[in-house]
Amino acid sequence: MSGTAERQYEAREKRISDAIELKEPDRVPFVALFGFFPAKYAGITCAEAMYDREKMMHAWVKTMKEFEPDAYENPFTIRFLGALLEALDFKQLRWPGHGVSEAASYQFVEGEYMKADEYDAFLFDLSDYMVRCYWPRVFGALQGLGALPPLNELISYYLGLTHLAALDAPEVGDALAALRKAGRAAATLVDAARAYGEEMKSLGIPPQFGAITQAPFDTLSDFFRGTRGAMLDLYRQPEKLLAATEKLLPIMLRSAVRTARRTGVPRVFIPLHKGSDGFMSLEQFKTFFWPGLRTLMLGLIEEGLVPCPFFEGDYGSRLEVIADIPRGKACYAFERTDLLRAKEVLGGRVCLRGNVPLSLLGTGAPEEVKAHCRRLIREVGKGGGFILDAATGLDDARPENVRAMAECARESAVRA
Repeated sequence: MSGTAERQYEAREKRISDAIELKEPDRVPFVALFGFFPAKYAGITCAEAMYDREKMMHAWVKTMKEFEPDAYENPFTIRFLGALLEALDFKQLRWPGHGVSEAASYQFVEGEYMKADEYDAFLFDLSDYMVRCYWPRVFGALQGLGALPPLNELISYYLGLTHLAALDAPEVGDALAALRKAGRAAATLVDAARAYGEEMKSLGIPPQFGAITQAPFDTLSDFFRGTRGAMLDLYRQPEKLLAATEKLLPIMLRSAVRTARRTGVPRVFIPLHKGSDGFMSLEQFKTFFWPGLRTLMLGLIEEGLVPCPFFEGDYGSRLEVIADIPRGKACYAFERTDLLRAKEVLGGRVCLRGNVPLSLLGTGAPEEVKAHCRRLIREVGKGGGFILDAATGLDDARPENVRAMAECARESAVRA
């Protein structure tokens, strides 16, 4: 890294850290979740980005050079997934060229991948349940693992070793071969992510996040029970639902801490899906969602990390609840929540991030975007503790409007 790049890196890192610590930085930071925007900007399809390392590298580096955000997200950890998803025959996602157009983004496939009567198996031995029940449902290539005996019964020479005969079944062999293939694809992904990180460092741009995790309720409702299943469980079997979220909590914390330690980046991204006003009542939020999320965030803070939840949807009725967090230790990004009211309730408590509407970025004019951004900077950014960002991923944003956002942030520099 050159001396100039090193100085830029340090300045950007300090700018973001100052905002999170509720100090007034030299100017308002500009960051974004670019999504597949760089692919479209560089003239390649989303499908090409997911499978072609060189094309993806070129497109994303070009975009970062031209828009100069204060931090980047590594696309190779969440976009360059084509070969890996194919190797596993992944069922929970439709991706460019596989279920959706080559020019489209992802589409998540909802489902009850864990049945309503399987809580006991989930709670008794989660790893065994994952390998023999859950994996065969979400990874088509791993259906053979359903023929395995309970993993917790393989103990010693006369306690379970004969169960290994199941490994001789052709379908189990096919599943193990698929895992080997997926391992090779994952190794390629990790290598590409490392190379991209080095390229960004040479440009003086630090990473936004060093790890990702989820609220326990979201993990259960997103990937296991599905939205419908989880919402029914709120009424039909709330005790087991709570027990399952408690089971997932230490796993969500451990995963984030381990990854953040490896990357050396303290900020942990936490996308939130099912806790908004439209999914559950305030009392249900206080009972089923917030306790797990708050405990997760406090655990991260105790480890010296910075929780960065992204509150998707509207959390207007929950602002007073989510204010219960140590001062200057977290960054809250909001999609649809009124940021001016969030400033009233949370200002002086947490850094706020957001929330220029994608509708404006996709259909508005640059001057309209600038007017919106200037208002956010003036009113939400007053006194510090604000990071300018779009409401959500930039996939469908017009380049001139993204540029207008970046220019507004740079224009906010503190004058001597």
